[in-house]
Amino acid sequence: MVYRNFIANPIFFKELYLIKLFFCIIAQNLKKSQNLKKRLAVAFTGPSNSGKTTLILKVARKLIHEYNLDVAIVKHDPKDKARFDVEGKDSYKFSDTGAEVIVTSPNRTTYFSNRHSELDEMIRMFHSFDILLVEGLKNLPLPRISIFRNSIDEDYFPFMNALAIDESVQIEKYTLGKDVDILDLNSTDDVISWIFKNAKKV
Repeated sequence: MVYRNFIANPIFFKELYLIKLFFCIIAQNLKKSQNLKKRLAVAFTGPSNSGKTTLILKVARKLIHEYNLDVAIVKHDPKDKARFDVEGKDSYKFSDTGAEVIVTSPNRTTYFSNRHSELDEMIRMFHSFDILLVEGLKNLPLPRISIFRNSIDEDYFPFMNALAIDESVQIEKYTLGKDVDILDLNSTDDVISWIFKNAKKV
């Protein structure tokens, strides 16, 4: 039989083995590349009305829509002013018991918690991301861009790795550390380039 002779041919088994080996190598490399995928994090800090949120929005939109990256954002609310629920709603009642609450719908999932979360915990909450942008939380050990307009508060100096300013700041009036990079606050590309070079793998 032609079929039987074909199966019995040692060349057939050799080629079959090589094909199997080829796909095994591809699978291993794919798994390795997924495991080595970098998740980068960077922080932004600065006084109120300095332009932190505006800059983060510009950076996030460009990373998502032009670089095709998944972006996650963490915002610090030091005065606990943010409100995401309405008193009287079921989700509010559940959260008011002190329980950890998740409200899910076909389009979103909202997590209500009555406790503080550390950075590692917050990172685990995100399903996946390429770049994490953190607003505030200046004590986190992350590379940090400080944003200022008109003048610079020197109290921020110990926490900054880069300084994003516009023409309203007279930088020659200040003595910066040698390792502090100066960025153009109005150039999103300038800021993104710095992030790619300096963000921390998390």
